[in-house]
This record gives sequence, C-alpha cells and structure tokens, in this order.
Amino acid sequence: MSELEQLDKVIDQADNELAEINDLNELQQRKANYLGKKGIIAQAMANMRDLTVEARKEIGMRSNKIKQALEEKFEAKRKAIEDAIINKKLQSEAIDVTLPGVNIPVGGIHPLNQIIMELEDLYIGMGYTVAEGPEIETDENCFEKLNLPKGHPARDMQDKFYINPELLLRSQTSPVQVRTMLEKNGKPIKIICPGKVYRRDADDATHSHQFMQCEGLVLGKNITLADLKGALLEMAKKMFGEEREIRLRPSFFPFTEPSVEVDVSCGLCGGKGCNTCKQTGWIEVLGAGMVNDNVLRMSGYDPNEIQGFAFGIGVERITMLKYRIDDIRNFYTNDVRFLNQFKEVK
Repeated sequence: MSELEQLDKVIDQADNELAEINDLNELQQRKANYLGKKGIIAQAMANMRDLTVEARKEIGMRSNKIKQALEEKFEAKRKAIEDAIINKKLQSEAIDVTLPGVNIPVGGIHPLNQIIMELEDLYIGMGYTVAEGPEIETDENCFEKLNLPKGHPARDMQDKFYINPELLLRSQTSPVQVRTMLEKNGKPIKIICPGKVYRRDADDATHSHQFMQCEGLVLGKNITLADLKGALLEMAKKMFGEEREIRLRPSFFPFTEPSVEVDVSCGLCGGKGCNTCKQTGWIEVLGAGMVNDNVLRMSGYDPNEIQGFAFGIGVERITMLKYRIDDIRNFYTNDVRFLNQFKEVK
C-alpha cells in the first residue's frame, strides 16, 4: 500500500475512533497518536526522504491537509465532550425554584434580653430614655457618690470584684445614674439604665456572680413617692398582667430616703396565699425609694429645688417570676432545649 493510500485512510480511521471517545484524557492520548511527534502524520513525513521530489511534494501537501482536518476534528470532539460534562453537571445540580423552601433553624432572643426589651418599650413609652455606662467603674461613682463612703457598713452587703483600690466591676447599674446626673448638671432626668453587674456571690439556684439590672431614675420638681408607685405599678401590670397590684414596704438603702421594698400580688393564688408567696399573697420584686438629699448634692443638684425617685429591677428575678423558672443558672448554661422555649415569646 502506497504512502498516499495510507494517508487517505487516516481520516476514516480517526472518525471511527472519535465516535467512541467520551473522555478528555483518552481524547488527548488518541490525538498524540495521530498528531504527536511520533504520531502517524509525523511518521509519514519522515518516510518521504527516500521518495522523488514530485512524490514528496504531493505527500507533503496531502499530509498538511489531513493534519489540519484532524486538528479540527479533535478540537470539535474536545468541545463536544466538555459541553456534555457541563450539561450533565447542570442537570444534576438543577434547582426547581417552584418547590417549597426548607425551614432553616434559627435562634431566638434570649429571655433576659426579651425582658429588657419589654421594659425599655414600656418606659420609653412613658417618656424615659435609655442610658448606658461602663462595666468597669470607679469606686467613687459606684459607692461614694451614692452616699456610701469608704468604711460605710452598708458596703459589706455587697462582695465586689476590685481591679485595684479605685476600680472595680460595677456591682449595680447605679453609677450610670451618677454619670447622668453629673452630665445633666442640675437639669431634670428621666432614664432607665439596663446592664450587667457583678458580685462575688456563690452561684446557686437564686444567685449568680454576674446578673442583670434595669435601674430607673427620675429627677424634677415636685416628684413624690406617688409618682414612684405609679411607675412601678405600670411595670408590674406590663410584666405580670393587668390584674396585678403592688405594695410598698419601708426598707433601708443608703442612696434613697425614704426607701421601700416593692411586692407584687401573687399570680398563682390571686393574693390569697400559697406556697409560692409563702402564704402572704405577695412576692418581693425590687427595691426603690426617693433619692437621698446627699446623693443629689454630690452630683450638683439642690434638693430644695429638685426631688426624684430611683428603682432597681433585677432582670433575672422578673424573668423567673414571669415564666416560673426555678433556677437562675438556666439563663447562662446555653442549653438550647431551655432557650428554644422562648422563641415565640413576645
């Protein structure tokens, strides 16, 4: 068989092989068999040295045409294989946008944050603003300007986290009130200040070394204890239900005078007496009182012109009573079974 006859059969041979190839690696190998340095076309060109000039010219021209044709066929096959791979991938990864969506589990607002949000909504609606302050406070703001000088026996009621003799983790949010009074410089105030506080308490079912407070302060002319009771009664009805009542009992706090403990009527027995309220019909919820004259003076207020009240709400205390939770540690252990119960609570 002549060289020309062998070249004429290369196209048909390549077409037959290309029809069966569906893999890019195999395609590359077959292409090398035809067009590589040791392929069929290269071999035909190498055999031309023993031929006449006319024969070499004819075989050279035929070889170039066949080489060009083969390159086009292999390129077309490569594109066809790549398109097939892409189409197969698109079909396997196709998304039917008409199918119903899949519910993705999402978190909820922490119950303590829910209570703070409710308190903020309530008091902002009553004309209060929300004030914030640092969790690392000075001894002066945390105690001395609240009528608790160094050596005062009431300081022993709180075990503190001191960083140095003058700085500590705040044991109450009252320093925010002090900062606000100093900033306002004798002007009326109507604020609440929620935030974290820290005390060296042993953690148990009702105590934690870190907890949350929401304190309130109102200063102005002719502010009375009746105004305080009205503000707290609205809070009790908001948190526990419209049928709830409150009562004020005399107490002692160095920064208020007079001072009161505030009880809310028991929701389980309706005030008749049960184990929850220890047969009294009332449950203690917070402390409050009229701002002590000394506190006003130290922050630049004239007690003859400006009076006011302050209250301190334990957020965990309110949350535990509202949702009948018996262990404060549930708020901080991050057990999703516990937290998921509050997803729908508004």
